[in-house]
Amino acid sequence: MAPQHRRTRSGRLAVVAASVVATTALASGPGFAAGAGVARVADPPAPAPAATPVPVIPALPERPRVTPPPLPAPAWPGKHAPAFGAYLDYGPSGVARMLDLSRWLGGAELRVGHTYLPGDRWSNIEGAPGFLDAWARWRTGRDDRMFVLNVPMLERNEEHVSDAEVRLMLRQGAAGRFDHHFRALAERLVRLKVPDTVIVLGWEMNGTTYTHRCGPDPEAWKTYWNRIVTTMRAVPGQKFRFDFAPSRGRDAVPWTQCYPGDDSVDIVGMDSYDQPSGVTFDEQVNEPYGLQAQVDFAEAHGKPVSYPEWGLFRNGDNAEYMRRMLAWMNEHKPLYNTLTDYCPHGVWQCPDNPRAAEIYRSLLSGTITAPTEPVEPTDPVTEPVEPTVPAGPTSPPKCSPLDLGDWVEYWLGGKLCLRFDWWAPNR
Repeated sequence: MAPQHRRTRSGRLAVVAASVVATTALASGPGFAAGAGVARVADPPAPAPAATPVPVIPALPERPRVTPPPLPAPAWPGKHAPAFGAYLDYGPSGVARMLDLSRWLGGAELRVGHTYLPGDRWSNIEGAPGFLDAWARWRTGRDDRMFVLNVPMLERNEEHVSDAEVRLMLRQGAAGRFDHHFRALAERLVRLKVPDTVIVLGWEMNGTTYTHRCGPDPEAWKTYWNRIVTTMRAVPGQKFRFDFAPSRGRDAVPWTQCYPGDDSVDIVGMDSYDQPSGVTFDEQVNEPYGLQAQVDFAEAHGKPVSYPEWGLFRNGDNAEYMRRMLAWMNEHKPLYNTLTDYCPHGVWQCPDNPRAAEIYRSLLSGTITAPTEPVEPTDPVTEPVEPTVPAGPTSPPKCSPLDLGDWVEYWLGGKLCLRFDWWAPNR
């Protein structure tokens, strides 16, 4: 990434490689069954309570009040609810924390699990034995879940390899030298019964952070990407989707120069954080190679969009960014999105962003399923509700209904209510 775009990767890939052995042992141990039975590995900090009540969120700009069209058939098996999740940790603890984040969101269903393969050596890029097991068990627990896996294209991926060496390795990859590593990964995913994994291959290739960057030789990079996709698609039983996910903006090179072609790309993604300092959300939308450019490019190529990484960054606890980014995704209906949930980017595991956390929680709390038709007020609720995990939005006392407009309320499946007692000590 360019200097103004570089992020600290602490807590993620920098510690993944050193912990693969421990992760393997944890993955094979008890307490990591898929679904609601997952146990907590570590108790992450909840967002710090604010000293004063959060003000009511301003209403979104008025839009024509029209009857929403019927929801289209989902691109993935399952319900019409938006597919969202968060990156919570790379290993089994990331799986375990999904249940607690769901509780914090009032029972909202996290349908997307997201992790990263270590990029330090080829044996880890192939998927070290045991590393992916907990994620595979979570994915196979329900048909409508989605597993998203970031896959480096080259080893030594965060070791600041020189452009000359990157250029050489990209050309070696384009010639087929590394095919066997990606064949081994594809075979492992099929054996684990996750053949429909979304592969975010060579992410943020338009920057300078990773060895798998595109800039030193875009033509070799595109040829190498296509070779990896061809190799993995040749494995019997696979149903992979490949996500081309640059960082937002021009960065080191325009990301359009790295696009490998429609035949090998299934999704046009974008990693989009609230940066640089002082940049408004409108500027993030309209900058060259920004959010609008991504949506337009994807539409022109007949691809869905995604946001594998997004969150706060250079502008602190930016509640306006959080509100606008969620509205942007609601409008453009990405195939999936996963918030990066550790400091400084996140809301649940980062106590530094209480205002943005409350907006994220308010807008997504209880969004288990968006109904295809309005539910009559007299319909009885027959589903049992566990005491600790509310089944949907509630209307507690001491709260104020939010007027978000028809288009947001249709997506969420009803009105939301902003609580004013959320900071109480007994909550």
